[in-house]
Amino acid sequence: MNARFLEKTFYDVFFSTYQTVLKGGFDEPFYLACNESGVSQIQYRYDYASSALHEVSHWCVAGEERRQQDDFGYWYAEDGRTLAQQKEFEKFEVQPQAYECLFHWSCGMKFDVSVDNLALPDYDPSPFRDAVLNRVDELIEKGLPARVSLFAQALFARHYQSSESLVIPHLRECYENYCR
Repeated sequence: MNARFLEKTFYDVFFSTYQTVLKGGFDEPFYLACNESGVSQIQYRYDYASSALHEVSHWCVAGEERRQQDDFGYWYAEDGRTLAQQKEFEKFEVQPQAYECLFHWSCGMKFDVSVDNLALPDYDPSPFRDAVLNRVDELIEKGLPARVSLFAQALFARHYQSSESLVIPHLRECYENYCR
């Protein structure tokens, strides 16, 4: 998946309402709240499409107040977390990684969770993966939040050259195939 495709899709869907852009080429992801020209920027690593989708997911989780703060005002412990810190990190990552999964599938990309911690080489991510997939299932069944729905529909329609209305059946099929 071309990261510029994601940037353009994000711009077309959200800029007029949220004055926010998605931009790659950075060493580390970061959310830069409203600059002097009134534009916020979601920065992602280099040209990595998965990084872009992950950062958009955090933006979709963040409410209006959080979107006014750099990096949404969130705590983040870098690689090297202890097991206890990893479990805490995962509690906060279920929702954004569920959104990220939906975005990946909407534009034909494979998805797997990221525990984002090389300090625990024998760590079993399966409980975290299960929690993310359970949340994905709930979202597909109960309905996607507005921004998640808009972006997933646009990604799907543009990537598959298909009707936006087919995104939910597509996501359900992806979920069922993933869980086999």
